[in-house]
Amino acid sequence: MNASKQLIIPILIIALGITWLLNVMDLLPGIDWIWTIGLAVIGILVLAFGGSNKLSLVVGPFLLIGSICSILRQTGKLPINYEVPILVIALGVLLLIVQCLNVPNPEFVAHATEKE
Repeated sequence: MNASKQLIIPILIIALGITWLLNVMDLLPGIDWIWTIGLAVIGILVLAFGGSNKLSLVVGPFLLIGSICSILRQTGKLPINYEVPILVIALGVLLLIVQCLNVPNPEFVAHATEKE
């Protein structure tokens, strides 16, 4: 495992501690941290372990954007009727980016198309 992947767990633990501290200090009250951090952690793990392919480069950032939108919605800074269209736009932009940059398909898709 390379050095950057070895840093993921400590960084996630630090992020968890910071958000927990901000929550108990009532600086970020009323946020469902399990959902929000869960989205972010899964997004980070997809990016860290999914390699550089169309699936990971769309799903990872999309989950991170979803986590940020969740925080903004739960703190009253982003209405739900804005959140969903923002997420749809973000998904479209991410799909467009991986197509324009000619990012490779995931290995399981490449192997499935070779067998046909």
